[in-house]
Amino acid sequence: MTVTFNHTIIAAKDRNESAGFFRELLELPEAPSWGPFTNIQLDDGVLLQFAEPPVEIQMQHYAFLIDDERFDRAYRRLCDRGIEHWADPRMRRPGEINNEHGGRGVYVKDPAGHLIELITRPYL
Repeated sequence: MTVTFNHTIIAAKDRNESAGFFRELLELPEAPSWGPFTNIQLDDGVLLQFAEPPVEIQMQHYAFLIDDERFDRAYRRLCDRGIEHWADPRMRRPGEINNEHGGRGVYVKDPAGHLIELITRPYL
């Protein structure tokens, strides 16, 4: 059997709000949810499960490889909604995208404060 990534739990202040943010940004359909989880499923089958832990949430980083057309639409939604975004992970280049690794990238915070990266080319 090969090794594949199956799922992860993403801490959220409001699991429905965070799942909705990801669904809209990444253009993903709703997925069945259960128990303490609100779920979304990526195109490759990976499940993102949003939950509300009873602890202070520490920022995590999640990067998504998307095609150029989806990047254009996501970036347009960020700009249209006035959502703060950066070209770099240290958040020193606000309102920009980067052109690294032969593609484009942008960083944005989700409703729980996690740093989300959208890229159009893989690093390796």
